[in-house]
Amino acid sequence: MRILGIETSCDETGIAIYDDEKGLLANQLYSQVKLHADYGGVVPELASRDHIRKTIPLIQAALQEANLTSKDIDGVAYTAGPGLIGALLVGASIGRSLAYAWNVPAVAVHHMEGHLLAPMLEDNPPEFPFVALLVSGGHTQLISVTGIGEYKLLGESIDDAAGEAFDKTAKLLGLDYPGGARLSKLAEQGHSERFTFPRPMTDRPGLDFSFSGLKTFSANTIRQNQNEQGQQDEQTRSDIARAFEDALVDTLIIKSRRALEQTGFNRLVIAGGVSANKTLRTKLAKMMEQRHGQVFYPRIEFCTDNGAMIAYAGMIHFKRNETVDLAINVKPRWPLSES
Repeated sequence: MRILGIETSCDETGIAIYDDEKGLLANQLYSQVKLHADYGGVVPELASRDHIRKTIPLIQAALQEANLTSKDIDGVAYTAGPGLIGALLVGASIGRSLAYAWNVPAVAVHHMEGHLLAPMLEDNPPEFPFVALLVSGGHTQLISVTGIGEYKLLGESIDDAAGEAFDKTAKLLGLDYPGGARLSKLAEQGHSERFTFPRPMTDRPGLDFSFSGLKTFSANTIRQNQNEQGQQDEQTRSDIARAFEDALVDTLIIKSRRALEQTGFNRLVIAGGVSANKTLRTKLAKMMEQRHGQVFYPRIEFCTDNGAMIAYAGMIHFKRNETVDLAINVKPRWPLSES
């Protein structure tokens, strides 16, 4: 059984083909980073138009990579939300239309469920139950996962997502878009003892996050440590980047530990774009080792948006007969608990 997966929720066009016996047969990805770089962020209209240009050619490339034709596809899965409405409509319209033309079922997949299940594509997938830390440019959530479709929200960001805070702070430091990865690279040269940033909302009970204040603290620190030309020397920029990253990562770890203690689970899954962060991976691995637990990640190329996670999630729902009718519906806002 083979499922074609289509991901177009934001600024990556991802196409993949997943076989329930052979695994991932094809994985094609196109990033719009260069397109949006001049604007310092994603422009929704441009993103939608680029998905229109790239989706069909990438589907053709995936079929060629897998040495398959449309007759070999048993179902089409597409991201139905959350995300940018125009971008979602491109993938959903193409996916649902192809399923109709090929006379196969269509599956609407929740974008964050795709991230949550991405570690299942690895050789050592996690077993249920586990706590999932989903960290990306648009979401920061802690989820109790007891099975497929059995998701309980434990906590989430009440303002900026972790990835959004990374990118905004990087912009304050003068780094090009997308700045999160560049900030982490800069932080590798920083001294951790020079600046101490707050760990927001860790001095109170609960599992919610807040990163807007951390971004403001960064802006104030940058302003207080600039010369007459309004600039910082390279070491100061590195030290600020290090202090910011340490604070954000420590906050994620503290909240993840609380979630594990609250649920009694001893397995942690981390997924989403920020899950590629080296410091976060290192510190979480150390924490789980101390707890005699396990931490699971997707491979680096599956941390950001991709078609493989949508194809895999689509396969799961296809087998559960959770398909959609001919109507093309997308949900820019879609709680994971309602997926």
